[in-house]
Amino acid sequence: MAGQLRDAQPDPGERQAFVVDVLHDALGALVTADPPALRKKFRKMAAEPFAFYRGSAWLFYADLAPLADPYADERTGRVWIQGDLHAQNYGTYMNDRGRLVFDVNDFDESYVGAFTWDVSRMAASLYLLGVQKALHDDDIDEMVTTYARSYAEQVCRFATEENDQDFALRLDTTTGALHAVLQAGRQGSRVQLLERNTAIEGFERVFVDGPGVRRLDSTEREAIEEAFRAYLQTIPEEKRRPVNSYRVKDVVGRSGFGIGSAGLPAYNILLEGATEALENDVILSMKQANVAAPSRVVTDPSIAGYFLHHGHRTVLSQRALQAHADPWLGYTQVDGTGYVVAELSPYEADLDWDDLADDDLLPVLAALGQATAKAHCVADETADTTLVPFSTEEAIAAAIDGQGGVEEFAGQIRDVGRVYGEIARADYSLFVDAFRNGVIPGL
Repeated sequence: MAGQLRDAQPDPGERQAFVVDVLHDALGALVTADPPALRKKFRKMAAEPFAFYRGSAWLFYADLAPLADPYADERTGRVWIQGDLHAQNYGTYMNDRGRLVFDVNDFDESYVGAFTWDVSRMAASLYLLGVQKALHDDDIDEMVTTYARSYAEQVCRFATEENDQDFALRLDTTTGALHAVLQAGRQGSRVQLLERNTAIEGFERVFVDGPGVRRLDSTEREAIEEAFRAYLQTIPEEKRRPVNSYRVKDVVGRSGFGIGSAGLPAYNILLEGATEALENDVILSMKQANVAAPSRVVTDPSIAGYFLHHGHRTVLSQRALQAHADPWLGYTQVDGTGYVVAELSPYEADLDWDDLADDDLLPVLAALGQATAKAHCVADETADTTLVPFSTEEAIAAAIDGQGGVEEFAGQIRDVGRVYGEIARADYSLFVDAFRNGVIPGL
């Protein structure tokens, strides 16, 4: 694919028009609905090439989807994928067994597609990260190769082992930088989360006002509580809590999210939790789901037609990509638009790439390769198997073996990462010039 990418690049003027067209096609509705939110999103993307890459997944798929992929067949071309995999989409979460896990942690763009799309997108992000850290080209190549090799080796292990559900990057299976991130996540506290977002008035807890918090009128609150009641029916039977746990105490509108979710409506819902003790209250996030970037290039109508809406798609994808997923995870609709519901967890911690020592890079990347393989191969026990009814690990392992094995795969991904990373760097400059000079329609 690397050679195809090089050959497909037009001159800068044509490329800038292509970049603008792809972004406007993907975000045109936001131009109409909330131009300030889109300008804010674009300004974040204009900060650096890596930020631009994070916020422009549609461009990646527009470039890669038309290319021949030697690793994609009728099975490996339609597995559950994260959809926007990059170096900052890994972190900690508390699984439904009470264990802290370091894993892929963002599923807004998840869909069904070629497994190589995830690995290639991550590879290009590592190239951009390496350049940002001023690393030598040879060192960047080693970073990407280490990640891709670890991914392929772990997939092959999953294909031959029977206890793959037990694999996870946890406190008892990690060392070094990843172990430190898990320890940081472990320092989180529900009480501290509640104290940051709520206060006790009289004898009950309610949300406090602050940046990004919006009070609802009675009509909007009633609509959100109705959507919440519908959400309860989407929680798998085996993950449901006692009915009192779901008693609603307060609801507020929320804004102020990252690059990917800028402009999307969201709400926070305060619940009773496991007991009537105020320190056990739970905060849920109900956020409008976006249109997954891969869905714009995957043309199989049986895939798009399977999902009720993008909230449904996001939740089914997360359960397929995350073993022992959040027991609060579910979906609903507000005015016919899909929303994702999940716990606002105090146990989330991200890897800080700026503080990561050079000696820690390769061990961390080997672990991230394993985490990516786990996402592709080890689903939650409640995952839907209709769209992907086969053993993903066996299919991917066979494809890698059939194209020359692990080292050939790692070399191919390294080359794609390098080439597309350079394309993204050039696109970043074209985007910034287009944005600041008013070339993007509506802004």
